[in-house]
Amino acid sequence: MTQDVKTQLVALIQQALASVAPAASATPILLERPRDAAHGDFATNLAMQLARVLKKNPLDIARQLVNELPVSALVRKAEVAGAGFINFTLDSAAKTAAIAGVLALGADFGRLVLGGGQKIQIEFVSANPTGPLHVGHGRGAAYGASLANLLAFAGWEVTREFYVNDAGRQMDILALSTWLRYLELNGVVVAFPPNAYQGAYVRDMAGQMAAAHGGKYFRSAEAVESGLPGLPDADRSDDEAKNQREAHLDALIVRAKALLGPDWSYMHQHALSEQLADCRDDLESFGVRFDVWFSEQALFDTGLVARAVDLLEKNGHLYVQNGAKWFKSTAFGDEKDRVVQRENGLYTYFASDIAYHLNKYERGFDKIINIWGADHHGYIPRVKGALTALGLDAEKLQVALVQFAVLYRNGQKAPMSTRSGEFVTLRELRGEVGNDACRFFYALRKSDQHLDFDLDLAKSQTNENPVYYIQYAHARVCSVLTQWGGEVSTLARADLGCLDSPRELALANRLAEFPEVIAAAARDLAPHQIAFYLKELAADFHTWYNAERMLVDDPVLRDARLALAAAARQVIANGMGLLGVSCPSSM
Repeated sequence: MTQDVKTQLVALIQQALASVAPAASATPILLERPRDAAHGDFATNLAMQLARVLKKNPLDIARQLVNELPVSALVRKAEVAGAGFINFTLDSAAKTAAIAGVLALGADFGRLVLGGGQKIQIEFVSANPTGPLHVGHGRGAAYGASLANLLAFAGWEVTREFYVNDAGRQMDILALSTWLRYLELNGVVVAFPPNAYQGAYVRDMAGQMAAAHGGKYFRSAEAVESGLPGLPDADRSDDEAKNQREAHLDALIVRAKALLGPDWSYMHQHALSEQLADCRDDLESFGVRFDVWFSEQALFDTGLVARAVDLLEKNGHLYVQNGAKWFKSTAFGDEKDRVVQRENGLYTYFASDIAYHLNKYERGFDKIINIWGADHHGYIPRVKGALTALGLDAEKLQVALVQFAVLYRNGQKAPMSTRSGEFVTLRELRGEVGNDACRFFYALRKSDQHLDFDLDLAKSQTNENPVYYIQYAHARVCSVLTQWGGEVSTLARADLGCLDSPRELALANRLAEFPEVIAAAARDLAPHQIAFYLKELAADFHTWYNAERMLVDDPVLRDARLALAAAARQVIANGMGLLGVSCPSSM
């Protein structure tokens, strides 16, 4: 396998280095694959690294290293290039060895032990359960799920977690919105706040309550609206008008709680349960599953929020101003200090977030990854600052940012929301292009880069569609193996010595790269690197397939080519599986 080849090649270079510069024998040796195949299979800049230490021309050092390189069947050619690079061309047998490695390991080819079994928690999506998931949530879900698969494949023990924001104002607004729609169904007309939840799903939840409980939660319009602060004119959009709308909404929530009494908790729980169930169903249908659904409310119920704030205060990182408690987050790089407890005694969202992160640390994870929307960039220093203030190692937390996805149809930017302000939902997108296209297209760019999602391309069955192109390569191998009719397991014993054409060796070399791609993608938290690799692998396969016949008369050559094809199929399946994309056997 390629890791063994690299290890062997490094060992050869180390022997040459010990001969040329014994005092510098501990210099790290970096091997990279040149982008241009004409420059060999691997290259090192070791001579340029040594130039300053040895006070010699790097070209001279490179020539000396090549001259001292031990003879090995692994290397067909080593030559000096450019300003002092050393390019290595491997022997054909070293390249085709990867085929046997793939067939021997199967679904485990590319699996690594980089993580050493360390425990890592990945928290992602964590959308407020106040409505359907939209296409922005979809990108975070696809990225988080693929990253979790990748890190598990690379040797970490991964916990996938969804943080449920089931406490606080947004859930109160959803519960209120549902109750007001319920009143409408019972003939009670109360002016519906423009800043409440407007979606049809709110009416659906209200209808469920009406069907199950009739008029049990009926209250008169006068009881609901009497004495409330008025709403500004609908067309006013200034800050004062916005504040008036928010004050009206908060007053409605207070009134609803007073009028419903103990029944308010049912209203709240019904809205939460319905939206959380919808979220779970949507994500599971998308192939995204979580090990833990963590309740924000539990942080309050267990007293952890109060304990976290008390600990900050005990450590000298809080002060009181106008009756509120403030965290000195500017001392940790934040742009301003932050309130953790208001003058009325209520804790802020930031306080519960601090408590949640304290809980993560107390659960003993070796590494913690938060996947947040790019608009949360400014939130990073205050959270890390709070961790430091709690006496925790903030470096254990890593935040990966995800940019929004923009939909395009017929070359034009597609509307992302309806007139009522509802975003295009993840469910709608999946219904239009399918899960596979969704998962792969979301993975086509680095997570913190903007993504243009071409709906027409995602639905097309052409080679321009990368999902179709890669799946077609897999299906082509399945078709050939079916025509052959033999036992695939026997191909592991094929004589690969007859695979010597440039296309065959290029494809074998590409298969050998897969563990390297896994290692790099895991290190960089970058599943998109797997997507890029699979596109290149499919291109190499199709180029070879279109140029050569698989089922030739010569049984030795036939089995060797089938072994190469079967190995390509396996690596495609392994890589697509990490991205959550299926590999059909026919198309």
